[in-house]
Amino acid sequence: MPNPFRSEESAFRFVFLTIGYFAVVVVCWWIQKWLGLAVWVALTAGLGWWLFFRRAEREQPVRHSPAPHAPDEHRILVVANETLGGQELLTEVRGRAGDRQSQILVVCPALNSPIRHWASDEDQARAAAQARLDASLGAMRAAGLQVEGEIGDGDPIQAIEDAVRTFQPDELVISTHPEGRSHWLERGVVEKARERFAIPITHVVVDLSRS
Repeated sequence: MPNPFRSEESAFRFVFLTIGYFAVVVVCWWIQKWLGLAVWVALTAGLGWWLFFRRAEREQPVRHSPAPHAPDEHRILVVANETLGGQELLTEVRGRAGDRQSQILVVCPALNSPIRHWASDEDQARAAAQARLDASLGAMRAAGLQVEGEIGDGDPIQAIEDAVRTFQPDELVISTHPEGRSHWLERGVVEKARERFAIPITHVVVDLSRS
């Protein structure tokens, strides 16, 4: 789920809206309990309706045209977290780049615990993601690849969407742990990405236990 608190302003707005929501319900309940119940049902239904259509809007396929670049330039977006250092991923990216002039962007979502996520405490998650990203970039550059990297949203789908809009890749590579050990596979990240993004997508399985 994308973090609704991307700034202090968003956090304060959420707090004030929550206070206002309960204040209206309590006041109406104090005036007349059936009035309070009716207001609670109406507000809750309205909020649910708004969230449903906002989610549907966010989940529409992201259609885009690659940004203008040289005819022989190929843009590859790589999204991974704990498997960034896997040899399978490096081999796949090198193979896809081939002899073409390739621009590669590696995005590492800053995975966080639910409590820290909702409290907007992402420092520890971002530091861990940055360490993995730096090691991966070093290995790819040592292999002769032209690559840049950035930390992405904790939600991998949101991280992909952000990168697709700004980097405008020709293809996407998603790296995960094997089935049974991958939270992303349990959440259907690869399938959701294929439904949502109109670019070729390659799924790479990295088994770090074999390293």
